[in-house]
Amino acid sequence: MNVQVIKNDGEPQYAVLPWAEYQALLQAAGRVAPVAAPQAAEAPALSQLARLREAKGLSAEQLARAVGISPHYLGMIESGERQPDAAIQRALAWTLGVAGWESAS
Repeated sequence: MNVQVIKNDGEPQYAVLPWAEYQALLQAAGRVAPVAAPQAAEAPALSQLARLREAKGLSAEQLARAVGISPHYLGMIESGERQPDAAIQRALAWTLGVAGWESAS
């Protein structure tokens, strides 16, 4: 079994093991049936930005101000004329609650 032990102040705190081994242990203990490893949700495309903004009930001006950009620049991003840098993508992700844009470059 391939187990990584994480210690805090010299005391074992966590045991980390491969997903398949974890599932096998659960099954052996009669706890749950094996399931597939969790899949990361695919981030929505930036082309869906306007739809995501509207779904949150935000105007273009509200989102732009929350992110720290001008409403005009946000409009250019929503229309595909401009590609925001990583910092703006992280701010958009945070404000809209979108996973996946945080690490985009």
